Amino acid sequence: MQKSRFPETDIYCITASQFSLGRSNLEVVRQMLEASIKVIQYREKDFPMQQKYRECLSIRDLTAQYGACFIVNDDVHLALAVESDGIHVGQDDLPAEKVRELVGDKMLVGLSTHSAEQADKAVKSGIADYIGVGPLFQTFTKKDVMPPVGLGYLDYIVSHQQIPFVAIGGIKESNVAEVIEHGATCICMVTEIVGDKDIGAKIQSVRAQIARARGKD
Repeated sequence: MQKSRFPETDIYCITASQFSLGRSNLEVVRQMLEASIKVIQYREKDFPMQQKYRECLSIRDLTAQYGACFIVNDDVHLALAVESDGIHVGQDDLPAEKVRELVGDKMLVGLSTHSAEQADKAVKSGIADYIGVGPLFQTFTKKDVMPPVGLGYLDYIVSHQQIPFVAIGGIKESNVAEVIEHGATCICMVTEIVGDKDIGAKIQSVRAQIARARGKD
């Protein structure tokens, strides 16, 4: 399996309706796509299944129109039902090995990791197309949040692994430069983006910070 299937991109976005200022997920995703976001993950753990299915169908259509990658969080059956581009699972979800068995090679499989041991295992198995690295900073986006692992874990990934990865967890416009300077090429923001009144402007501002950190200003 080729690990290069994960898109080369700078910002990975995740839905979070409770922080979206009353806007629908479809509207939030539309604004993200209009700002040239190339990877969108649907994560709404508390919604009824039929609502999630309907939303994912609409988002699947929208991301396809923009040529973006659509990833479903946790739910393999939902991912298969809406024919998403990928599925992302955590350490306590269905094992990545079983996920790959169910989706075959047609979908990307992402796996959250929180330690060098978990990352090494993910890479050695050859199952994941990319890994999540974090949470780097304190975050309250998720109910089952874990303590931050810190930038030291990011340093380990950058120096020891070649697998595509997404830096995640408490990343804001105010600290994104530090994350980039530690070697991250793709960062994930949730509340910083969905909670902004002007999503497009926020993404543009974050990208300016990333460019400066990369010395491309």
